[in-house]
Amino acid sequence: MKKLSRISLLSCAFASALLMSAAFEQMFISDAAADSNKTKSSVPVAAINDETLSLYPTAEKCGECHNQIYEEWSSSQHAYSSISPMFHKFEQKFQELTQGTVGTFCVRCHQQVGTQLGEARQTPLWASSQISREGVTCITCHRVKEQYGKVNGERRVEPGKIYEPVYGSGEKSVIKDVLANKETYSVKTSADGRGNDIHEGMITNDQITKSEFCVSCHQVAVNLGIKLEVVWEQYRDSPARKAGVTCQDCHMGKVPGKAKGYATAPSAVVGGKKINPGRKHANHSFMGPGYSIAHPGIFPHNTRAQAVSMKDWLRFDWRAGWGTTEFEDKVADGKIKAKFPKRWADPLDREEARQLIDENLAKLDERDKLRQRLLENGSSVDGPNIMGDPKVGKDLAFSYKIKNTNSGHNLPSGSLGAQPQLWVNVALIDPNGKNIWESGYIDSHGDMADLHSLDVAVGKIKKDQQLVHFQTKFLTTNVKGTDREMYLPVNFDVDPLPHLRPPGIPTTVLNHPPLVRMENHSLPPLGEKVAKYKVPGKLITKPGKYRLAFRMRSRAEPIYFMRFVGSTKDMEQSMNERIMNFHAFAVELDVKG
Repeated sequence: MKKLSRISLLSCAFASALLMSAAFEQMFISDAAADSNKTKSSVPVAAINDETLSLYPTAEKCGECHNQIYEEWSSSQHAYSSISPMFHKFEQKFQELTQGTVGTFCVRCHQQVGTQLGEARQTPLWASSQISREGVTCITCHRVKEQYGKVNGERRVEPGKIYEPVYGSGEKSVIKDVLANKETYSVKTSADGRGNDIHEGMITNDQITKSEFCVSCHQVAVNLGIKLEVVWEQYRDSPARKAGVTCQDCHMGKVPGKAKGYATAPSAVVGGKKINPGRKHANHSFMGPGYSIAHPGIFPHNTRAQAVSMKDWLRFDWRAGWGTTEFEDKVADGKIKAKFPKRWADPLDREEARQLIDENLAKLDERDKLRQRLLENGSSVDGPNIMGDPKVGKDLAFSYKIKNTNSGHNLPSGSLGAQPQLWVNVALIDPNGKNIWESGYIDSHGDMADLHSLDVAVGKIKKDQQLVHFQTKFLTTNVKGTDREMYLPVNFDVDPLPHLRPPGIPTTVLNHPPLVRMENHSLPPLGEKVAKYKVPGKLITKPGKYRLAFRMRSRAEPIYFMRFVGSTKDMEQSMNERIMNFHAFAVELDVKG
């Protein structure tokens, strides 16, 4: 067996933009807002007026002093949780299939403050409050005083104006010093006076630095005990937990995906003065493999971009080049005939909007760099190991050893069943540069060529018989036959409505709901998988130098699932544009005649 060294890196090309257009407006159901008959003291609060909203300070408000943290958070998946068009499509489909029986389940994590406020689940984003659109925002963690565990998103934010104390680790807090010198720092703790608004104190919540703090949203089950998030279960028995490594250590530390300590930075900048500059800094980018497919005018969060309404942003065709010098010159010269919405009729407005778009796209590109570091830090590839000597007309057998170097959870982790996707793409290129064999190829829609590929289903391409992937699937038993892979764990039968039957045997006994289980392809912490391949000898027709190229690919959602929940073409294009290629390399093979 021969092991060849890596000789060259494959280039990883990334599209520079995400997508959304006015078609985004189809994402949401624009029904009525919250019921206004509940009293102000009830939870959730229904009377959503300015006074009520003042009890739920926005991230934008917190960012006045905590700007570094705000900028990190603004492009994070936490900040994206409420804006995500895929979330809304999935949630609406789930509600439809279960006849609304899941109620506010999904939004309890994705729009926790909005749910607590009593905003109707189906309220479109442009009709929602700013705090609701911020998703997992500052107060979602820093105004939580109770210690929660596996509660399926059932935790409560403590209402209070910006002046009320916040909850945090309490580590080296110097807030008392700032409060004792309000004039020096130009701050105030009430509506009276001058200076920046500031919270009057820090209350320590020990759990905020522990993995248990993340459990309520990252370990959830719905309906008959079907698990949608399983990160806590994976972490609970992991080597990382035994070693005392927390979720925060890898996802908020200075190295994405590795417990290599924390950077230091000021906890805030108040009155132009850095507060406690040597303090341990928890990175609020919350590094992970996910990414945005929303219009870059509305995500990442940008305080200047919020001066434009969401509906107006969704009508701004950034992909067409609006606001760029090239586009606007052609419009001025009459080379492009375009009809603009009233809000964007003025070219100066389009140019200003383009500056904000470019600023946000740059943030998303930086986010991609973090994603790649995280994925490469959490895995390793050893190979290829070649069986025998490559010869013309002889089958070429080889393998790679893929390891989950993350000691905290599976590779990949997160939501199971539909997403995320992680797969291996290998190709053999002959001496003339022709790709003569490949595994891990995608169909015309961007999906892997497995049984869910629409092109495979219609016979347009062949199923990839050697595909190696790590996507966990739902298995359900339907009207007849054995288990089959499904997009969602809903058993459809001959009844007029889909029906989720209560179990005759407790789920805790079966370890999965009746007729629904998981087909797990992910790698456990520190687990390994040998990916074996064989190229038929009939494809190797000439001697010379061949290139064997390898890369791993990561995508947040499969396209077939996006279509199942009713996504737009724009959404699909955006999802494919930021597929992450990592561990990309190639080796040369000397094939003898």
